[in-house]
Formats: sequence, structure tokens, C-alpha cells
Amino acid sequence: MKQFGLMILPILRYGDSPLHDAAGPIEEITDDVHTLIDDMIETMYAAPGVGLAAPQVGVSLRLFVIDTSVGRDPSSLMVMINPQFVEREGMQLEEEGCLSVPGFNATVVRPARAVIRALDREGREFRHEGTGLLARAFQHEMDHLDGMLFVDRLRGIKRDLIVRKIRKLSRTGKW
Repeated sequence: MKQFGLMILPILRYGDSPLHDAAGPIEEITDDVHTLIDDMIETMYAAPGVGLAAPQVGVSLRLFVIDTSVGRDPSSLMVMINPQFVEREGMQLEEEGCLSVPGFNATVVRPARAVIRALDREGREFRHEGTGLLARAFQHEMDHLDGMLFVDRLRGIKRDLIVRKIRKLSRTGKW
């Protein structure tokens, strides 16, 4: 079935079950996977966001798209199918947010440098090294594939405050 036009997909929010489950590998890169990739790219740019993982749109597969230029530099767009960390080193502390936790930000520990091995949309294996924002984005999106959100990396009062506010918003139908 040929799809005409791209779709902006609904982004799940903290508390929605597929977000909190580990995603499975993509066994074969089919037309449906290509459509999902294109729709995820469209959704990420529309949000706007730096990255989007398949579980965020309700698809429990190990796939994410990333563009630290948020659409300003076409060469920055990356598609990562079945990604795995090859190396992670150093540490950075920066504030980040998440399309699945809108309205909330927190400082999260991330690697200063990360190398990922993945398949591109044609099924070719490649490696990509990221530092700074890209390393942080790699870890953030990989967390999504493992059923973890940045809120889950927080401890103590900061985490409790965010989770409590989300629960309150959920009870009042505003989440």
C-alpha cells in the first residue's frame, strides 16, 4: 500500500505504557518501517524536537531519528535502526526536556562522548560519534528504547515534584 503524504503522529506522554517498556529489534526494513521513519521525522520537526524514538509514537521497535539542528541542516538528520552503544565516556550535566514530558525540564547526567553502531534506513551498518548535545541526545533516545524517560534518571525531590505534577494534571484531564 502506497502512502501519500506524511503523517504527524501523536506523541505519547509519561505514564502511557508503551513508553515504559523495552522495545524490540527491527527484524526487516520493510515499506512500513520506511513509512514510520518518514512520519517520525515529520513528527519530530513539527513538535519541534531534537530526537524522537519509535516508542514515543506507540511503536515498540528499536528505532530513533535525531537532528540536533532541528531541521536547519539536512546533513544533521540521522536514522538509527537497532542502535547499540559502542563507547561512552565522560560526563556532562545539562538541562533537558522531552517531547513525552512536555512542560518539564531537569538537569540529567549524560555521557560527554558516545559512539553508536546502528543500521541506516537501507540496512547498512554504520558508526557515529557524538559529543556534547549529540552525545546527550544519543543517550536520551537510547533510554526511550529501553523504556526509560529522563524523569526516571532523576532522584529525590526533583523527580517527586515532576511525577506529582504529572499525576495531578492526569487527574484533572490536562495530561
